Amino acid sequence: MEGRCVVETWSEFGFSGPSDTLKVRFGFGEDVLVCTGSDEVYVYDSNQRKLKAVLQLPAPVSDLLESHDKQLLYVACSSGVYCVSAQFLQDRVKSSPVDASSSPAELKISSEAVVAEADGVSSLLLVDSVLLTLCQRDASWLLTLYRTPDQARPGSYEVLSSFSLPMVELGNTESKTEQRRRPVLICVHCGDASEAPSAHGHFRLESVLFKLLFGIEAALAKSPVLLCGFPDGRLCFLPLRVPGSQLRVLHSLEEPVMFIGASAAMETGPGHAQCLVGVGEQGRVVVIQTYKGGAEGKASAARFTEGCVPGPVACGCVGKKCLYYSTGSDLLALDLSDGSSGTECKESDEGISTKAAAVLQHPTSLNVCRVVALAEATCSAAGDSHLLALSARGQLQRIRLPVQRNNAELPKLPHNQVGRSVRDLLSAIGDVCERASALKTAIKSKSQILRHLNQVVNISFLLGASANAEGHLPVEEKPIRCRAVTSWSRLLQKDSLNLTCVLHNSSPYVLERGWTLSITVVPLSCSAAAGGESSCTNFSFPFCNLYPEETLEVSLPIAASGDTSFPMTVNCSLIFSLSSLLGEEAEEEEEEAVGFLCSQSSCISLPLNTLTVDWLHALQVNSLPANQKVIVSQSSGFTIDAIQDFLTSRRFRCNGRLTDTGGENASKPQTFSARVRLSSELLRETLVPKSSETDARPAPRNLCLSLLDWLLSDSPGGVKTGHHADGTALGGEAVHARGPNGATVKLAAKEINLGEGESIGAVEVQVESSSVAAVCGLHHAVLRRVQIQQSRISGAFSVGVSTGQVTQCLLGVYRELRENPLLIM
Repeated sequence: MEGRCVVETWSEFGFSGPSDTLKVRFGFGEDVLVCTGSDEVYVYDSNQRKLKAVLQLPAPVSDLLESHDKQLLYVACSSGVYCVSAQFLQDRVKSSPVDASSSPAELKISSEAVVAEADGVSSLLLVDSVLLTLCQRDASWLLTLYRTPDQARPGSYEVLSSFSLPMVELGNTESKTEQRRRPVLICVHCGDASEAPSAHGHFRLESVLFKLLFGIEAALAKSPVLLCGFPDGRLCFLPLRVPGSQLRVLHSLEEPVMFIGASAAMETGPGHAQCLVGVGEQGRVVVIQTYKGGAEGKASAARFTEGCVPGPVACGCVGKKCLYYSTGSDLLALDLSDGSSGTECKESDEGISTKAAAVLQHPTSLNVCRVVALAEATCSAAGDSHLLALSARGQLQRIRLPVQRNNAELPKLPHNQVGRSVRDLLSAIGDVCERASALKTAIKSKSQILRHLNQVVNISFLLGASANAEGHLPVEEKPIRCRAVTSWSRLLQKDSLNLTCVLHNSSPYVLERGWTLSITVVPLSCSAAAGGESSCTNFSFPFCNLYPEETLEVSLPIAASGDTSFPMTVNCSLIFSLSSLLGEEAEEEEEEAVGFLCSQSSCISLPLNTLTVDWLHALQVNSLPANQKVIVSQSSGFTIDAIQDFLTSRRFRCNGRLTDTGGENASKPQTFSARVRLSSELLRETLVPKSSETDARPAPRNLCLSLLDWLLSDSPGGVKTGHHADGTALGGEAVHARGPNGATVKLAAKEINLGEGESIGAVEVQVESSSVAAVCGLHHAVLRRVQIQQSRISGAFSVGVSTGQVTQCLLGVYRELRENPLLIM
């Protein structure tokens, strides 16, 4: 700029006050509106150069705004928003006395002119037919939208919606000063929008920058975008016509925002601004422009150039290519066209930003002091630029700016500008299509993950409900359960007991990828190893897609020959790995796609049922010749006398008598035995099958053989023995077998009479062996089968005692007898 500013004083109001309460605006055509922060608004006639009227409001004025048709004036006070019409003002001025022509007309605004009842309104803005108010509510800012009527009429406006934003305190700013600062509101329109008004606080932004900053949805909808500058330094925006929009942060100056505007640093169209400018209280400035990379095919991007100008900043406004701001001691102009990059540039982005930031540090002084309020810059017909200012002494001034003599102000329209605009638009469309495709793929992947996770949650609830009802429902009713079969095998001249576990899915859900069948074998009869460590063994079997009514069969060794750690508890559970939801890209996309996962090893464990392998399961029954085999049928369930079974189960007999007479007593091994007596009548009712459904008479069958066959072939707790398939060796009423520790055992049953006069029939089951461990283990196994069958039929082993308590009681007796074999004698 060349020359000096010319300052013309129009009027002097004779007041003084803080700069944030002083405002000067154009209104009602050529009139000038002056707000001093008190309850009065001055209307000054710029043509006649005199004070025209004084509006007296019920409360101190914080902001004022003119309607788009210049017929209404909205005034924000601490008690609400008032509306004054130009016709009402004109009528009152004309009705003033003739002798009072030298004094302004005084208009007292009553409460009937209130259109928005809101306390503490700080800022106003009118967008089309929507009036926006911004006020402070406790620890947040409240933005409220009101619908203005087509014709001015008294009454409150309709509330459309409201938005809230929490307040943030700045650590480097005095709290009192920060609280006094007023938020700044402007509206930005896309350059393609034809209905953008040319009113105060409205700017038309170049379309590419508009899309980059506020999104393609706002550009396609041609939505006005509200920009808010808060005392905490945040620049927030809100698209008004995009459904579901919320206040979002665009940038932060980290100091109170004093001014927001837009300037045509390099014009791309008539009235289109190419950059946004934000100015902070201490002089921090941000200029937001479009950066077009010089590389072939490189898309446009928004560049935020930050700098710091001499401060503090009291007020500001923008002209065609300059930012004008006052520090109170001087009025400065900052040329925004220097260092701008609206066209393609071969320099690096970092170099351009450094150059632009250096330009921001060297504003031009206009040598006008004590300016505390500025109105928007205007341009006369002769091409002169003017600023309307208010000084700290209360003087209303018009400042004519120096003429800019360079050729930069002439519009330059390169011949390839149209082609470049089309290329930029196609590039933007390609970017949107690429992002839409990637978003569609991500949505599809996350939908599959959610569907899979929904299956996992349903299965978890299903098994959780079954676990809660485990004490009331039999194991067979569980929707997902395990069964097992024991069998002996020989490998490399070593015998081992194997367990074939079958997982049955009777639920309506598919067990998809990520599930693992976990089987833990715990020897219950063994105490903890030295150091407190348990000798349990865990087996894991991952599988995929187990559909309803399908089964999964796995085999595992549970004991070697000579092992006496029976009974063994087999805990079956399903484990689902959450990291498997991500599939093959789990390592790369885990943090982005599934943020709720703590680590790749995160999993969900769902317990199924518990199986028990006892001594009867581990027996190796001696086979008999074919002509001595007895074929028996398998029965299902019987009822016993619980009290009698409990009493007889505690009778252990041990004798050292020799089976043969002679002098070989010293060489014969000592034999241990245990007996259990059961009611014959109850056994016939439950063990022996009926001849027909109509005939209640039992079919002819040896009761002792039925009892032995049931003990060796039934599957209590879901575990079956594999030796029945090989042929059960029933020698009369006794079974000879070999225990897992190699000891020979004999399991016999015979009918006896009990009671006075031997009138009560019973069946006595006797276990004999030279190994006290075998006798104790088989005795425990027999009692356990009786207890399980009793639970299936009657629901409880004894009144008031649960199945788990009885099992623990029997196990305690078994351990005590094994550790103290002399108790048997």
